[in-house]
Amino acid sequence: MTKVAMFTSLSSIASPLRRFSRLAAVLAFAVVAPAVAAEPKPDFAVKTQYIDASVILDDGIKSNGALAADCLAEGKRWVEHNRADAAKEFKASPDLFRDGRAWTFERSYSRVSQVSGRYVSVVRTDYTYTGGAHPNTDINTILWDDSAAKRISIRPFFKETADNGPTLKALRNAAVAAVKAEKEARGIDDAGGIDWYKGIEPTLLKVGAVTLAASTESGKSSGLEFHYSPYAVGPYVEGSFVVFVPWQTFKAYLSPQGAAIFAGDRAKAAKQDK
Repeated sequence: MTKVAMFTSLSSIASPLRRFSRLAAVLAFAVVAPAVAAEPKPDFAVKTQYIDASVILDDGIKSNGALAADCLAEGKRWVEHNRADAAKEFKASPDLFRDGRAWTFERSYSRVSQVSGRYVSVVRTDYTYTGGAHPNTDINTILWDDSAAKRISIRPFFKETADNGPTLKALRNAAVAAVKAEKEARGIDDAGGIDWYKGIEPTLLKVGAVTLAASTESGKSSGLEFHYSPYAVGPYVEGSFVVFVPWQTFKAYLSPQGAAIFAGDRAKAAKQDK
């Protein structure tokens, strides 16, 4: 074979390879690009040698001016508090921050339901990593009253909410049963001697972070969802839990204000998001 013929033959092979490489690159970008585009842009962020922190509000919260302002102000205070702590640690132990290592703090606010055109349930999720075996995740909730433009608790929905009183004992027992059922559904062996249920107490602050569950009946809530962070009701490896207690379970304890907002069954979308 002549040199010209050999070059022509190699070129005929290289050309499809180049086209294949370009095609592969395009396909790879097509897969990666949506993931990059889907990454939410922080509504507030701080990045220094020792901290990488952000606060993100979802679109449902951004559409509510007063709620958005309240959440963002709280998020900023949270970031500034952690920035001060990180700055102190950076000064005292700079070796912990070598090679670009920085403490990471991410807080997100997500609207999960709106009931009676007035009560907005928000899930607040904190992700933190300051070194150690794994990051930490803390889940809490906010119940926002649009009419009053402020945060409230579930107290107005019940006749009484005294610590260790009948209402909170009923809610506590229902939440424990729901967590147990969820563990069984996940195939978690609960015979290891861990008294996880002791972490759920019949008090408003320790029964679980609560939201109003969406309903099949427009403008109503189908019950309460209890949100538990990793470690709250079991080992870290089990992750977080969101369990549902239907309104019929606590119907007898509802105040007139509470009776007015609960009806229907749990919305299908809420079940799928579980």
